[in-house]
Amino acid sequence: MSLTINIYYTGKDGSARKFAEEMVSAGVVERVRGEKGNLKYEYFFPMNDPETVLLIDRWESEEALDEHHKSPMMKEIADLRDKYKLHMRVERFVEKK
Repeated sequence: MSLTINIYYTGKDGSARKFAEEMVSAGVVERVRGEKGNLKYEYFFPMNDPETVLLIDRWESEEALDEHHKSPMMKEIADLRDKYKLHMRVERFVEKK
């Protein structure tokens, strides 16, 4: 079983894009990608909504995602989300084998 989580970060005045850029420049993205069980961690920019960034986050198991949620990186991510005053919308998909 794998999990795919789509997280839509929305802000104002380009703040969502700045958030994604800082996630990359601060090395958080590479650290998440290096976590055991991470299959994908990629940002996308919707053409019809310049104030939103889509994160596609994929994990090989619920356990791997749970470990990620317990990691110190989650505080870094939350702090950046607060810094840029972003709102989140989450979609979750489970692929069963």
